[in-house]
Amino acid sequence: MMTEKILVAEDEPDMLSLVASNLSMAGYVVIKAADGPSVLAAMSQAPSLLVLDLMLPGISGLDICRTLKANQSTANVPIIMLTAKAEEVDRIVGLELGADDYITKPFSPRELVLRIKSVLRRTANSLPDTSCLTVGDIVLDKDRLEVRVKCELVHFTATEFNLLRVLIERRGIVQTRAALLNDVWGYENAIDTRTVDTHIRRLREKLGPAGDCIKTVRCFGYRIGK
Repeated sequence: MMTEKILVAEDEPDMLSLVASNLSMAGYVVIKAADGPSVLAAMSQAPSLLVLDLMLPGISGLDICRTLKANQSTANVPIIMLTAKAEEVDRIVGLELGADDYITKPFSPRELVLRIKSVLRRTANSLPDTSCLTVGDIVLDKDRLEVRVKCELVHFTATEFNLLRVLIERRGIVQTRAALLNDVWGYENAIDTRTVDTHIRRLREKLGPAGDCIKTVRCFGYRIGK
């Protein structure tokens, strides 16, 4: 039986009820929040994942995302943005703030459930299976789920950690965007390859000069090393 708690932040009562109903039928425990302050208060219940509408009263979804990712106790809680904003800039801002995925309204409740399962699965897959991976000044510790650059700790989301892990484990081998979407995000079909580009850019920013080891292979994808 599933025990994951999903926090759903949505100010439209009908939409909130629809999402909550579908998640409950899928076996999840649902926590509801209709405004920004309620979302932050509900984080004390330690949800496994947050479905976050960007247009919330009180505190915007983007500000909530920024606040949660800046707090060490909530930084690793995966976030799926649920929004009517379809413009690319809104998606990019959300992903750069640390969101793991996004869905635009109108949406299929079944797709939302599948996206949640995928995000939770890849978060669980960030658990250790060997020890440390090293490339240049970067040390990725699978046991501690930590990344250090020149001994300085760098904070990553679960998705960012898994993306960097896959690239390091396959160093020297070009990874296509479609392959990364499948292996890191769990998507069998390339839904939106720009998601990969945004996360790669975020990795490079967080790694600083050490991020130069992530190479773009034009028209194909990315690799670390030769």
